[in-house]
Amino acid sequence: MSKNLTSRSEDYSKWYNELVVKADLAENSAVRGCMVIKPYGYAIWEKMQAQLDYMFKETGHQNAYFPLFVPKSLFEAEEKNAKGFAKECAVVTHYRLQNDPDNTGKLRVDPTAKLEEELVVRPTSEAIIWNTFKGWVQSYRDLPLLINQWANVVRWEMRTRLFLRTAEFLWQEGHTAHATKSEAVAEAIQMNNIYAKFAEEFMAIPVIQGVKTESERFAGAEETYCIEALMQDGKALQAGTSHFLGQNFAKAFDVKFANNEGKQDYVWATSWGVSTRLMGALIMTHSDDKGLVLPPNLAPYQVVIVPIYKNDDQFMKISKQAEIIKASLKSEGISVKYDNRTTQRPGHKFAQHELQGVPVRLAIGPKDLESGTVELARRDTLTKEVVDLGNITSCVKAQLEEIQDSLFKKALNFRSAHITKVESFEEFKTVLEQKTGFISAHWDGSSETEDKIKEITKATIRCIPIDSDFENGKCVFSGKPSKQRVLFAKAY
Repeated sequence: MSKNLTSRSEDYSKWYNELVVKADLAENSAVRGCMVIKPYGYAIWEKMQAQLDYMFKETGHQNAYFPLFVPKSLFEAEEKNAKGFAKECAVVTHYRLQNDPDNTGKLRVDPTAKLEEELVVRPTSEAIIWNTFKGWVQSYRDLPLLINQWANVVRWEMRTRLFLRTAEFLWQEGHTAHATKSEAVAEAIQMNNIYAKFAEEFMAIPVIQGVKTESERFAGAEETYCIEALMQDGKALQAGTSHFLGQNFAKAFDVKFANNEGKQDYVWATSWGVSTRLMGALIMTHSDDKGLVLPPNLAPYQVVIVPIYKNDDQFMKISKQAEIIKASLKSEGISVKYDNRTTQRPGHKFAQHELQGVPVRLAIGPKDLESGTVELARRDTLTKEVVDLGNITSCVKAQLEEIQDSLFKKALNFRSAHITKVESFEEFKTVLEQKTGFISAHWDGSSETEDKIKEITKATIRCIPIDSDFENGKCVFSGKPSKQRVLFAKAY
């Protein structure tokens, strides 16, 4: 397995693609635009999934599962949503193939097996879920309805990149129904807060919470909340979104309830989701030219132990000590792998675990057994130290906490250094091309100005930050009055 990567400074895109494949995270499949997530990559996704699932359930949400296929008539019911996703839809028109009708060894679509109604392969599940909710909600006693789904979706992307943009991807999508507007808005904000907490405390990625402009909102939403992260190449990445849907879907699917006064009303809705795109964010925020750098909270295993030996007797003695260390670390909730493969030399193992971003590596040889020590190497700083065996568990535990904290601070410092206030469009363009990152600028609030800036610079308004103060100024492009700065950036 080749370990050499293209450097980030030479070609960031190529570095990313090589890293995903060489670190055994994912690979392209036989289906154009689709990926195979390999066991090591899926193990990271499982840790993300487990933590998010816990956070969802702690806030009262339950998991359910809904069909992959959506009848076209249901998909069309909420017009804005249907139009927003129409160009990305895959559609099933027939339900079987003919079994080699011409004796050529090839199958073909059976023209007699055309579906009475075409089925859309879900790009998102609002339509099928809200059609189902109609039967689940009759009274205010049935509310709030707090449902989450872990699923795959299909969006027929033309330009794909592993994890960041694929024709099929894994995600979770929450869908909730509420008796009042205020409850639904509070839910949408709560879930965006959960995404931010997860990104910062587990992924070690600082994010900016904000709301999307009208043109950037989810199709069919009245408000879209988001978390925006900044990658090492200065491009932004939308890491999660939470939508206040108003009563649009309730009206489209006639989801009503009897309130406590006995009057009929439409429910208020939200939807929210994150996807395997988070894998791309994790890779691009922390990793370096030697490979992955994983925050301990999401590493498939936080510690790897590598034996260094010359004969079977040494291997047996080292293995005995390694198993003692492993048991001690596991008793503290630390995930450990003892790499006792006899088919690979220590140097190969070191290179592999460095490439795959294991936070802490412990190496034990015959001299370490004699001296009662072990060599500890940190992946994030590539530093090494010798630690007494008697202190190894407390030392590793402290190092993992330090690595998690250090990765977040490093990413935060990078982002802070790449948020630039500008007052003119010339300054805007200069910063965008030479410094990159987020550009904080005044905007006049019009879609026309937003579109013009995007057309000229390829930069979009990533969000209107929730915590930004009102400030009188002039739009960086039109010169018209503005009361608040927004964040622009080029983005994935």
